[in-house]
Amino acid sequence: MIGVIDYGAGNLGSVMNALKRLNTEARFVKAPEELGSNTPYAKIIFPGDGHFATAMASLEKSGYAQAVKEWINADRPFLGICIGLQLLFDASEEAPPVNGREVKGLSIIPGSVKRFPGRKVPQIGWNSTKARSGSRLFKDIPQNSFFYYIHSYYAAPAGDRAVAAEADYYLSYCSAVEQGNLSAVQFHPEKSGTWGLKLLENWIMG
Repeated sequence: MIGVIDYGAGNLGSVMNALKRLNTEARFVKAPEELGSNTPYAKIIFPGDGHFATAMASLEKSGYAQAVKEWINADRPFLGICIGLQLLFDASEEAPPVNGREVKGLSIIPGSVKRFPGRKVPQIGWNSTKARSGSRLFKDIPQNSFFYYIHSYYAAPAGDRAVAAEADYYLSYCSAVEQGNLSAVQFHPEKSGTWGLKLLENWIMG
């Protein structure tokens, strides 16, 4: 069974509808304790949208921050979507220090999240996505397929080891990561038609 984390933010309905279309059993994770040693879930999805600092504060307050880190550090299958990708990094320009105190992300992948340099921000709509060779997420998906994006900030890993795909918007940036059983995407596969469903299927079956 797949667990979809419900921490009070995120496009949960669309994700659940996409999983239903793939005939995949899934339910909402209602508390961080459900991710412990007796978890009923084989894999979890962490969808989300909104502000980096607000989302991180919600995770910390609810206890999900530690539970998610423990899940990922145990190399259990995880898929982050949109802010679920960005929160894997150390910090974000969307959340500058407050009173000298840095707003920290989950710090799973070294690097930070930066604002697009152009004037037309956010990026909203379909964009071509270039997968790296050997990516499991993009298996049997044609190169440069289009996925649906909506974001003003992009992930900038400290190195490119975890980068699974890139897209171009004012600059070339990381749009997906894979590291062990950790996967995350900046776009919304649940809103990306045929290839979005294929990517979700690849992750489910992987």
